[in-house]
Amino acid sequence: MAAMALRSFSFPFVFIFFFLVVLLSSITTFSSYNNQTTYIVFMNPSLKPTPIKSHSLWYATDLQSLSIDPSRHLLYSYSSLFPAFAASLLPHHLPLLHAHPSVLLVLPDPLLLPLTTRTPLFLGLPTFSPPVTPSPSSDVIIGVLDTGVWPESPSFSDYGLPPIPSRWRGQCESSVDFLPSLCNRKLIGARSFSRGFHAAATGGESENFSARDQDGHGTHTASTAAGSLALNASLFGYARGTARGMAPLARLAAYKVCWSTGCYGSDILAAMEQALDDGVDVLSLSLGGSSAPFSRDPIAVGALAAVSRGVFVACSAGNSGPARSTLTNTAPWITTVGAGTLDRDFPAYATLGNGKRFTGVSLYSGNGMGENPAPVVYGKGFQSKANNNSKLCLSGSLDPAEVKGKVVFCDRGVNARVEKGKVVKDAGGVGMILSNTAANGEELIADSHLLPVVALGWEEGDKVRKYATSDSNPTALLTFGGTVVDIRPSPVVAAFSSRGPNTVVPDILKPDLIGPGVNILAGWSGSIGPTGLEMDGRRSEFNILSGTSMSCPHISGIAALLKSAHPSWSPSAIKSALMTTAYVMDNTGSSLVDADGSIATPLAYGSGYVNPQKALNPGLIYDIKLDDYIAFLCSIEPNLQLIQSITKTSNITCSRKLTNLGNLNYPSFSIVFSPKSRKAVKYTRVVTNAGPTGSVYSVEVDIPASVGAKVKPTKLVFRQGGQKLKYTVTFTSKMGKGSEAEMKFGSITWSDGEHQVRSPISYAWSLF
Repeated sequence: MAAMALRSFSFPFVFIFFFLVVLLSSITTFSSYNNQTTYIVFMNPSLKPTPIKSHSLWYATDLQSLSIDPSRHLLYSYSSLFPAFAASLLPHHLPLLHAHPSVLLVLPDPLLLPLTTRTPLFLGLPTFSPPVTPSPSSDVIIGVLDTGVWPESPSFSDYGLPPIPSRWRGQCESSVDFLPSLCNRKLIGARSFSRGFHAAATGGESENFSARDQDGHGTHTASTAAGSLALNASLFGYARGTARGMAPLARLAAYKVCWSTGCYGSDILAAMEQALDDGVDVLSLSLGGSSAPFSRDPIAVGALAAVSRGVFVACSAGNSGPARSTLTNTAPWITTVGAGTLDRDFPAYATLGNGKRFTGVSLYSGNGMGENPAPVVYGKGFQSKANNNSKLCLSGSLDPAEVKGKVVFCDRGVNARVEKGKVVKDAGGVGMILSNTAANGEELIADSHLLPVVALGWEEGDKVRKYATSDSNPTALLTFGGTVVDIRPSPVVAAFSSRGPNTVVPDILKPDLIGPGVNILAGWSGSIGPTGLEMDGRRSEFNILSGTSMSCPHISGIAALLKSAHPSWSPSAIKSALMTTAYVMDNTGSSLVDADGSIATPLAYGSGYVNPQKALNPGLIYDIKLDDYIAFLCSIEPNLQLIQSITKTSNITCSRKLTNLGNLNYPSFSIVFSPKSRKAVKYTRVVTNAGPTGSVYSVEVDIPASVGAKVKPTKLVFRQGGQKLKYTVTFTSKMGKGSEAEMKFGSITWSDGEHQVRSPISYAWSLF
């Protein structure tokens, strides 16, 4: 009995002990692997062992030599971009890699964020009909890196398009919610890249890892760049018309790199490499967030590889304006795109009880408030809540007892504009007046709210705020004016559009130019409402959005048009044509203004607002070769082996460097007077005749009083097409010693009577 009792006791005891050991081991293992971080590791190509045929095997072998299991840790193997890999690593792996002779750089995987019917007419693009015979533009392929694509959108109809170009090597990946048969002669490729997102382990368990767009952003950008004709397009009646992309005959390939938490650099690089291997001609990336040195910026190094293979790359400038020095994607081989308005608006009106009416904007499409005004309240939150929260209409801040049946006045900021509307609706409000603060100025962005909403600028919003807080019985009636065109002045620089100066290399003026980016109608995902809120059960095939995410694909599509018209042009030649023909006057004949009404500068618009028709025939172009970009890199990057790696050019010695970073053959000028420059800066440029034989150009220089400029020669005589001629410009500062000035601006324009080849100039001073 004693022995039986002992055995009866020991079995569960041993079992429990064993279970606890396994559980502890599992927890330790999970904790260990949960502590992983993804890195992008750049390798020295000269140290690749000859017997090892593939790059992926090389990376796996090196990891195994360090006792790092590639089957567990290796995410991507890059080879056609440059020799590098992405791996999810534990902390103790880092010193091992840093000490390995083949490793040049270990870079943390950055998390980036995704940053039309009227547009073609406003840009002067010709009306379009499906072709009867094949067109050169149908051979151009645009790759869009974004949140994926909704293939059923009417913007991706392939009606009238010829067969897919035979050089295309891409495919439509099959998944649970995306069949390859959904692709066609318009949408010719769709892939997804999620290993970086998976490794970050930040959620997204409910996402389907396919190319299908559950967000809407990617469908919007892709259809903006190259959407087919879509008749009777609108957002619930707003902006009704025939929607089309900038290059409606071009083909599209969607590369999904952005997920619920954002877009990881490792996934972006994998998509860029695949897009180049597939055969794209243009890459469009409406995402960003990094202002790192170019050799440590995944988008910058990936874009350099693309440009070296003849692929044009456009990226968003960012949505952090109007503050200065907020740009992203500023590498000189990237076309950096800011945002401006169209001549179309969506007016809405707030009529107050005192008889005054204020005009704002809205995309509200419901039944409205009727004809009866409602009381207006401001800052009516719970007693336990901070008063400022209720003024901002933050989630849970409004007291339904104070808000029900009333129009709520809300300040813009902190949470999303459409979320404020949801907060008001949830609290029982019948409408919302959304006012800009000083930070937003007079910029007005329309949203498709869930309840009647009028968005007002800062000045008018402040008047309504004072009325709501001073009148004994404030009331308001909100009404909506539909779609209005021929707005003047237009275009206007969007307040949100990020601004220069360029903080990475101040000698390169950025952004390069601006395009339509405010209230843009384009295709949309069928899985989400126009507000993007979970509770929004409405569905529309089109949506109206604002951001440099919208302006970027406009430039990508126009670049495709230029590529089809001039197949031999390099990416830098296309960029030059876009920049030197951009305009800086609005439709009233006045200088472009900012959203607050002040005169805009090249820090906001770069070379100006894109002009597609003139870009087709620019007269002169500023071309830049890979060797020039290498000389530029050699001037800023001390690690020669890293330059060799990211350029895939092992024989680089960096014997050639730029005397000044601004001496890159760029279509714009950024002059920085400093003690080193001794008050004089000399730049050299080479222009190529893209016009007829015998063209003669004369120069005109527009400079501020604080600067002198001397151009040699003042006349360029081209004896043949394609001829290259050089000119120099010496800029001198007239500022006194020890002084510091505000930035100034000017331009250099070469004219032959038909073409005006304009380059903007920015001038900056530091104490000397």
